Amino acid sequence: MDSHRSADLKTRGARIRDDLLGWVTIALAAAFIGFVGVSIAALLLRAIPATLLAELERPVVTQALLLSAETTLAAAALIVIFGTPLAAVLTLRFPGQSLIETLVTLPVVLPPVVAGMALLLAFGRAGLLGRSLHAAGIDIAFTSIAVVLAQVFVAAPLYVSAAKSAFERIDRDVVDAAATLRASPAYAFVRVVLPSALPALWAGLGLAWARALGEFGATITFAGNLPGVTQTMPLAVYVEGQEDLNAAIAVSVLLLLVSFVVLLALRRFAGARASST
Repeated sequence: MDSHRSADLKTRGARIRDDLLGWVTIALAAAFIGFVGVSIAALLLRAIPATLLAELERPVVTQALLLSAETTLAAAALIVIFGTPLAAVLTLRFPGQSLIETLVTLPVVLPPVVAGMALLLAFGRAGLLGRSLHAAGIDIAFTSIAVVLAQVFVAAPLYVSAAKSAFERIDRDVVDAAATLRASPAYAFVRVVLPSALPALWAGLGLAWARALGEFGATITFAGNLPGVTQTMPLAVYVEGQEDLNAAIAVSVLLLLVSFVVLLALRRFAGARASST
């Protein structure tokens, strides 16, 4: 009898503990969602639709929006072209892999200004490589190319990390089956591995693109803040914030909406591809 009562008490205690843990988990999750939601709501509530529409007609805003679109698309293309093979290589085991993976991931934790300084000292006119490039008539710093390179530098690790995880989750039996059918490693990668990893690759690319769109510190350090040349949307927010708060809010809301719509579209596409496969 006592043993049954003791077991019942233990079961009841475990149930109470699990329920308490569940409520604590929900409360912490809700607190974080509230933190993000309140911050975004504060921005949206301060936005005046008429001001937002008026800002869209200003040349400085349209130039910054077009430049952000052009540079982030170029950065995304470069990230996919170079980041996809890099992620595939990082799934292999070789001496120094940990060191290379740490080096690739380093820009994520670097302060953006430090990243910009590193790029400037590498590709500026007096930089490590920039001196030779300048002698050949090629100047990168404080140009639109510098904006793209800054965006690639800070955003690529997000895509590479997502791609590496996606490649590692691929069923090796399927790849081995392709090999038994005399498929070359390159053919198996393109026809077997990539289609299976595509949803995760899109999600990773969405995060990288959003990071590139919001890049500020590395851009202003390496590319400067030249309207129509290097002034992206975040830099326009910075400039407008010092002169007209309402204008800065309007540009910030525009940047928020563009980021939200693109990220939502990419996630829906990735989800649709995942469910179809």
